[in-house]
Amino acid sequence: MLSIAELTERFPDFRVAVVVAEGLSVGERDAALDAEIVQAEARARARWAGTELSAIPGVAAWRTAYRGFGVKKTSYRSSVERLLKRVLAGDALPRVNALVDFYNKVSLDEGLCLGCDDLDRVEGDLAFRYSRPGDSFLDMGAAEGEDPNDPPKTGEVVYADAVKVLCRRWNWRQDARSAVTAETRRVVLTAQSNGAGDVEAAAARLVEGIARVCGGQARALVAEWARPVVEW
Repeated sequence: MLSIAELTERFPDFRVAVVVAEGLSVGERDAALDAEIVQAEARARARWAGTELSAIPGVAAWRTAYRGFGVKKTSYRSSVERLLKRVLAGDALPRVNALVDFYNKVSLDEGLCLGCDDLDRVEGDLAFRYSRPGDSFLDMGAAEGEDPNDPPKTGEVVYADAVKVLCRRWNWRQDARSAVTAETRRVVLTAQSNGAGDVEAAAARLVEGIARVCGGQARALVAEWARPVVEW
């Protein structure tokens, strides 16, 4: 189950497509996916050439949402803003594994924040909610020699399971304990919108593409203001 019920009053435009996929084989990306990613990078550069990051709808929507819970510094960038900033600067999308690389491509094309967690490494129900005393978070992006223990601040929006925070600041940084690896066989992905972007289109692409690049089967549900809790 996933719930966004705690956020709907304050953020009525928040919508999440939840994609659950099972029976996966997560390897390195092949030449075909590599070519698709290069094409997506080229599309993004052509589409947004000469445009300030703040004027891109998906970026602007998430900056507004971040300000809604007190984050004003652009040093805290949503996941889609980080991808766009990187690609528009001339760099390639990061190479992690076929599944992560594929959903990053979808994120870039759709202008949405996407995330993914190993279902066998999460516990209990999932929720986008406000942080609580005792929440724990081990920062997957911590630099070498830096303490990854970085619990969320009071009032921060987080994505969490029953025992830990999976992502801080909605979609800023992921917890290291639920990351997708070569051993992953089941995942839950989220495609997130806060007033800009089509989560249904992203979900359809994820369902088709995951089967193609990692095998297995996937299905999608959408949580929104009118239906804040979804079960699979």
